[in-house]
Amino acid sequence: MANVQAVLSALDVFGRAPNKASLDQANAWLQDFQHSRDAWTTCNVLLLSPDAPPAAKLFAAQTFRTKVTYDLHDMTMPEDLFHFRDSLVMALERYHTGPRTIIVQLCLAVSGLALQLPAWEDPVQNMIDKFGPNPATVPALLQFLTVLPEEITSNTKIPVTDEEYRERAAKILTANAVKIVNLLSMYMQATGVTAAVQAQIFTCLSSWLAAGEITASSLAQSPLLAFAFEALASDGLFDAAVGVICDLIHETQEIDDNMEVIEIIVPRIVALRPKLNECKDDPEKIRGYARIFTEAGETYRSLLLHHPDTFFPIVEAIGECAAYPDLDIVPITFHFWMRLAQTIGKKSSVSPLFLDAYKALMGIIIQHLHFPEDSSSLTGQEAENFRSFRHIMGDTLKDCCYVLGADTCLLSTYNVITVALSRPSVSWQEIEAPLFSMRSMGAEVDPTDDRAVPKIMDLIPSLPQHPRVRYAALLIISRYTEWINRHPNYIPYQLQYISAGFNDTDTEVNAAAGQALKYLCQDCKRHLVDFLPQLHTFLGSTGSKLAQDDKIQVYEAIAYVISAMPMEQAAQSLRAFSLDILAQVHAIARKPTLASKDELQAVANGLENLEVMLGVIDTFGEELPSACQNSCQEAWSFFDPFLAKYGSDYHICERTTRVLRLGLNFFGPAARPLLPSVLTRMSTAFEVTGFSSYLWIAGKIVGRFGNDDDTALRNAFKEVFERSSKKLVGILQQKTPSSIPDVMEDYLQMLLQLLEYAPDVLFPSPAFPIAFRAAMAALTVIHTDIVFAALDFIRNILTHDCLTTTSTAPPPKFPLYAAAIRPVVEKEGLELSGYLLTGLVGDFPEDSTSIVVTIFRMMASLWQAQLLSWLPVVLLGLPSTSAPDQAKTQFMADMSSAIRTAQYDKVKYAIITLHRASRKARERRRISPLDT
Repeated sequence: MANVQAVLSALDVFGRAPNKASLDQANAWLQDFQHSRDAWTTCNVLLLSPDAPPAAKLFAAQTFRTKVTYDLHDMTMPEDLFHFRDSLVMALERYHTGPRTIIVQLCLAVSGLALQLPAWEDPVQNMIDKFGPNPATVPALLQFLTVLPEEITSNTKIPVTDEEYRERAAKILTANAVKIVNLLSMYMQATGVTAAVQAQIFTCLSSWLAAGEITASSLAQSPLLAFAFEALASDGLFDAAVGVICDLIHETQEIDDNMEVIEIIVPRIVALRPKLNECKDDPEKIRGYARIFTEAGETYRSLLLHHPDTFFPIVEAIGECAAYPDLDIVPITFHFWMRLAQTIGKKSSVSPLFLDAYKALMGIIIQHLHFPEDSSSLTGQEAENFRSFRHIMGDTLKDCCYVLGADTCLLSTYNVITVALSRPSVSWQEIEAPLFSMRSMGAEVDPTDDRAVPKIMDLIPSLPQHPRVRYAALLIISRYTEWINRHPNYIPYQLQYISAGFNDTDTEVNAAAGQALKYLCQDCKRHLVDFLPQLHTFLGSTGSKLAQDDKIQVYEAIAYVISAMPMEQAAQSLRAFSLDILAQVHAIARKPTLASKDELQAVANGLENLEVMLGVIDTFGEELPSACQNSCQEAWSFFDPFLAKYGSDYHICERTTRVLRLGLNFFGPAARPLLPSVLTRMSTAFEVTGFSSYLWIAGKIVGRFGNDDDTALRNAFKEVFERSSKKLVGILQQKTPSSIPDVMEDYLQMLLQLLEYAPDVLFPSPAFPIAFRAAMAALTVIHTDIVFAALDFIRNILTHDCLTTTSTAPPPKFPLYAAAIRPVVEKEGLELSGYLLTGLVGDFPEDSTSIVVTIFRMMASLWQAQLLSWLPVVLLGLPSTSAPDQAKTQFMADMSSAIRTAQYDKVKYAIITLHRASRKARERRRISPLDT
């Protein structure tokens, strides 16, 4: 009774809505209780007690379902299993009138038990005998028969072997399939059967069909097929009947094997088409019919094409569903149109009926693309949803292009616009929707097309000046730039139209103009070289008026054009645009007073524009053009004082370091003389600010120039390593590693580069023990990249050749390296082992297990005695919720055996076994005891 009261007290916490800590504590207690052996008896008392509150009874039923999945091994005697089975069946009989949640959990428990209890000869027949004769208990039987195939086929956590599963599933499900069809047919026709029971029958039938146990042919030979179609006339049975019919159609996908059944059901499906008109005011009914028609269309795709006289009415019905005004229903048809288009594309010829269907579909989709006459009728989220859905509809227009040809579709859409423009008055929606469709279909356009695209390009100047129309037209230009590249005579006009877009008062039009310019310059860059002065003038006159996002696209566009120039000319052009930006940096750095927030923002924007340009141009190669020979020193002379003055501003730090990173890549070896100065500035800036980007640059420099023997540069590596390590120690005295993930990650990446390229700097340094401890601390940060970086660093240290070399003449620095590594590992080994095993049974990424294995294998081979003394301490501290006591005991035994026998390959087995046991325990705990 103490356990009963404890459960009731824990459950009572949830009913009082206390704070999160109390809820978490109660939830954890209930989870632990579910794992215990006492739960069997306690839950039986709760379930059968008339005085127990509903929440306790439900918890008891859920616990039985959970323990059947995970803990059935608790019952060592066969008779205990049968007693438990009988108690579950008795409970199901007691609760046959509800609540349904308890019935479901009990049925799931019985189903899981049936799979694991081979001595239970025929669970299905036994349950039929127990619950079938009494009409009052038939609903409970139907619930059991519904969840039985679902639980057996989908609950992969039930501990049975593949062979046991196949044998038992065949006996429970396959052997009883015909019996279930007959039983359900009998109940469907029973005197006094209610609509609720009939709905249950259909749901049960769907479950067995979905499991693949009831065949389409056996169903067709029963009265159930006719009942399903007849039930569509009943509001209460409609949804269940739709589900059964769709499952039945799906089961006939092996066309040749099911032709007799298909010949029975297709006429019934075709006969449903008038219902689309009869039920046009009932979206839920239309949704159900749309599901049936599209399921039939997809399943019988090959028959549609080979026998259009018989099957084309299904296509017409799907077309009617696609035309329905409710945009929640229309997408049901999209997958059908896509798959049919793919099939048609493989045919040498196709009936004109299908071509007409796709022509009609194109018109339907364009009509759906229309914005409402009153755009304000859409709320913010509704407008966003509609915009997203338009792009999905655009994919269906591509299917139309695939069947009809892009030029045919474009010409048809072009005619829609010209007809609209010929009328005295036309709404912007009538123009914008077909323009949007042209943009969607642009991906299918042949760049050599001379039929449709020229007409579209010639049409753009005559379009209304409405912002939505201009926006759509600009995006057409951005989509058709590959075609424009082959027809460069259109470029002057396109530039003019785009420039006008930048002057529009609508910000979305400005953004579309930026996108159009970017893609035009990207795809037509060789034709635009002569226009670069015009773009430079444009920036000077209009650039200050542009929003920063739009300006970025302009600079990106300019960079594409520069990348197409001869190298010397490109260098001159890049220098001209860059100096415009660097002049701002220089002016701010020399200003006697501190710059204002707006002035700093303007410089940050300029740096972002320079970053975009360098990102496109990348590099001119090892040999720089003459125009760039002195640019590196010149640029750093601007940046160094700028960072000294404003490097404590986070936004400035981010922008400057990103440009420096690309600048280092651009200048390459030419930057080498400046690197000690750059690294010194990065060290100083990190000491002052703690901003991770300064470490990021340092790591990039080591990775790019780490093989250089230059003494000044290697001293700079040492300086930045030691100063940043000292600063990190100070930061970690104030903050946890998880609160500074960016700093931890960039510090680790710098360490990895030092380990790879400058071990002569890393190992002998007094900062090496700090670096090792920092890597261990990083293992507590729940961030995949950080954990992997820390594990890689530790693994690469423990597997370094200096520790295992057997050569009589090792590299001269190897003894020095080994002398640095060994005392650090011996000092930190206990804590390191704790971090590794805590992460292994906790939050480490799944793919990290192999690295943990390697680290432990090296410790087992090089620090045998120490590891054997560390592990018991570490295991004692691991929570049993993620590392069960039995698994910890097994792990210690396996590791001890591997070390004492020097069979270090067995370390892998020990680690993997512990990890699997932990994962199973954690998966079980992820489900709240109160989840149904």
